[in-house]
Amino acid sequence: MKQSQLFSKTRREAPKDEVAKNAQLLIKAGFIHKEMAGVYSFLPLGLRTLNKIIGIIREEMNAIGGQEIQMTALQDKKLWEASGRWDDAVVNNWFKTKLNNGSETGLAFTHEEPLTNLMKDHIRSYKDLPQAIYQFQTKFRNEERAKSGIMRGREFLMKDLYSFNVDEKSHNEFYERAKQAYIKIFDRVGLGNETYVTFASGGSFSKYSHEFQTLTEAGEDTIYVHEGKRIAINKEVLNDEVLKDLGILRRDLKEKKAVETGNIFSLGTKFSDALGLVFKDAEGKSKSVIMGCYGIGLPRLLGTIAEIWSDDKGLVWPESVSPFAIHLIGLFDEAGTVKKAANELYDKLTKKGVEVLYDDRDMRAGEKFSDSDLIGIPKRYVISEKTLADQSVEVKDRRTGKEEMVKMGSL
Repeated sequence: MKQSQLFSKTRREAPKDEVAKNAQLLIKAGFIHKEMAGVYSFLPLGLRTLNKIIGIIREEMNAIGGQEIQMTALQDKKLWEASGRWDDAVVNNWFKTKLNNGSETGLAFTHEEPLTNLMKDHIRSYKDLPQAIYQFQTKFRNEERAKSGIMRGREFLMKDLYSFNVDEKSHNEFYERAKQAYIKIFDRVGLGNETYVTFASGGSFSKYSHEFQTLTEAGEDTIYVHEGKRIAINKEVLNDEVLKDLGILRRDLKEKKAVETGNIFSLGTKFSDALGLVFKDAEGKSKSVIMGCYGIGLPRLLGTIAEIWSDDKGLVWPESVSPFAIHLIGLFDEAGTVKKAANELYDKLTKKGVEVLYDDRDMRAGEKFSDSDLIGIPKRYVISEKTLADQSVEVKDRRTGKEEMVKMGSL
């Protein structure tokens, strides 16, 4: 991509009503556009980064046997009445609307009910199990406040996977595989060191659920971290019983602020019972399917990366999720020699399949470098009269600031 043709532009200031660091940086760098509080559009740079994250998650979900589908946002009221979650007194963040025919519908905030209902057409026997179905789908939550940028939105993309098993044993085995897959995901997107498997309330389905909490001052949660075991406990469930279960001492825990970037939990038979999802076992007896749910909010994950992988100059993307691998900058001379060399290098890199953002704009060096720091691509290649005199390119690492001259033929 040539920067002169890039749809989005950088800006010096974020909207005055935007207080979250993640959104301020992403707006200034031209990754997102704020439509209203809690609602953001993804521009080309932001969408490239979002798709890199999606690609990593998709690989890990497929690796544990997940199969991807795409469900609807509009919801059948009857399904949610069957589970008891249509009532605003039970779920207070619905977006609901009337259709022209007079019936009522809602925009999904999650998808347990519709997927459970769908699986009734595909599960008859124990031979049809296990199943693990996931999607990347827009969710809608009528949050009272949306002050954390893209980390808490009213409209957002989520990866939600649901597991279906014949019994607790097989469910627990899959649950553990999903937990390990999540650990890999957070490691691959650059948050492995900051993210802890965190013990949280299991609700009515199991003793514990597991949150994936990422340490950041922008977080709204308080967790207690055990550095040695790489686990944490949510403040809401910290008590003597939990400490005993985990075999840890209160004095070994450190209080930290964190954001919940993922969660996994057992559903038991709550939804299969409510919606009639049953199977025949080997003896022909009818049994309810055991279910689990596994979620990651994509904008929240991206926003958390922006919070952590940034400095006073701008964003500093991990290589795995950066919109481009290289930011090529040409500091052009009047003779056009530098531009010719930069164009040739750009063509060679792109033909090799390297993802390059090429700053071919007629601007001062300071402006180009400032934009480059703000956008945060990990590697910067600079071609100028000085570097050409040595048949070299100046290569700079965005994270460490290390610079070196590399011969053109060695790139």
